Amino acid sequence: MPELVLIENVGRIAVLTLNRPEKLNALNYAANDRILERLNAIEIDDTIGVVVITGAGDRAFSAGGDIHEFSDSVRHGPEIAVRDFVRRGQTMTARIEAFPKPIIAAVNGIAFGGGCEITEAAHLAIASENAIFAKPEINIGIPPTFGGTQRLPRLAGRKRALELLLTGDPFTPRRAFELGLINKIVPHGDVMAGAIDLANRILRHSPLAAARILTAVTRGLNATISEGLHIEQEQFARMVQSNDAREGLDAWIARRQPVYKGN
Repeated sequence: MPELVLIENVGRIAVLTLNRPEKLNALNYAANDRILERLNAIEIDDTIGVVVITGAGDRAFSAGGDIHEFSDSVRHGPEIAVRDFVRRGQTMTARIEAFPKPIIAAVNGIAFGGGCEITEAAHLAIASENAIFAKPEINIGIPPTFGGTQRLPRLAGRKRALELLLTGDPFTPRRAFELGLINKIVPHGDVMAGAIDLANRILRHSPLAAARILTAVTRGLNATISEGLHIEQEQFARMVQSNDAREGLDAWIARRQPVYKGN
């Protein structure tokens, strides 16, 4: 059986590739589980500072959930469908969203359904000019299940998100950029180069500071402003105790490049 999620380390960058090109990298249950296994290993690997997720082949990032597989769960009723399909997908996208190392989606083609939801959950996203996005679940009589009804409105606003959720119509990278779903559009052949460049710009800085920023933003989005400011204070206080914070300040004062050790 082929590896469903390939991994390649490019310096301090782990590149995860969804590897079902013959199925447009559809997310079957095993692929969902494998993404989580890969992230669990990366989290405790101090040699990795940034993760890039992309799709195998030239056509798709991911066409979403494997309909043939999850339709069987649906036929067994809501308890089985929620357990096997919904919770699995929501756990995977929640893990991406709350991951303590930056995750960049390199969207190299079709990003429908669950593929779009991975893009929504990722901290950053680079898209090919040939990419195409959609929230097509309504076309098969279901709502999105990997967090799409919650993250897209937070990114794009309620009315703009509802138009996409209720019509199922595909939308372009330009529209995805306007909605805040992606950070940048690049020529089709430059998607990975764009993601690697962004990753390297992040890797110049303290990994601990990056983790504190990710935590503050992710937790703060679902809090009031006063609660969010308290979260920010907590993350700052944790950072102040670190060698990285002292190194960053000392290097700035001495007009030299900092050398971060992640502690």
